[in-house]
Amino acid sequence: MTVTNAPAELYLPNLELVKAANAAIDTFEKSSVLSQWVFLDKATIVREMRLRVGDPFQIGQGGQPFCGPAAVLFELVRKQPLRYVQICQSLFESGGLQATTRWISASEDLRQASRGDLKMGQADWMVLATLRESENLLFPVEPNAPELIRNIAGMTKSWEMRGWIREILGYRKSEYYHAYLMNDISALNQSAIAIQSGGVACLLITAEGMLQGNPPPIPFPSHWVVLLGGVVVNDRVAFDIYTWSKKTAH
Repeated sequence: MTVTNAPAELYLPNLELVKAANAAIDTFEKSSVLSQWVFLDKATIVREMRLRVGDPFQIGQGGQPFCGPAAVLFELVRKQPLRYVQICQSLFESGGLQATTRWISASEDLRQASRGDLKMGQADWMVLATLRESENLLFPVEPNAPELIRNIAGMTKSWEMRGWIREILGYRKSEYYHAYLMNDISALNQSAIAIQSGGVACLLITAEGMLQGNPPPIPFPSHWVVLLGGVVVNDRVAFDIYTWSKKTAH
């Protein structure tokens, strides 16, 4: 059992991994390969990458409905910062990334639309928008589309999360525990076991109730967060999560 309400520093990546990732960022910064994202600024992306490698809590969905891929990206940077750098460089220079079993590319339409107010950091947008687009069949990913369209295009389903956990994080096994009306304690315990064994756990929550203190009359889980640890289940339930660029305790 881990200690509840742990400081965010407890969840930062290993310093040796950060050192290797920063060396890779140095190499990327010196690369002369032209960008596939003509409206994104390389110096800005490099600066943002350095910040995130040192502190994954810098990663955020901003004003975009990208909570699902943001949760996956957070765990990628926290556990595999070098792979994060490699993915960013590949996306920037070739317009795609090699996942575990397939190549994921950003369409020309997405790369051309990536301009103006992205409502988030450029480095985050480049990865998150590509991941989101890779699962969309009907709705394009556009940073300045009407909010309703962006919210529909940004909805992340459980099978998409499982796919990204396999393809981006490289885990061969993933499980989904449905706990809408019951079994939430069991699901939380299973998630804690996954974390303790070196895995990751993402929770689909009702953000209005858990994060904003304004539970709706009918709970509707609609927001993905990362379970960090600090899980206590006895006469009370407590745990730490990542969401919206910060750690919160519950």
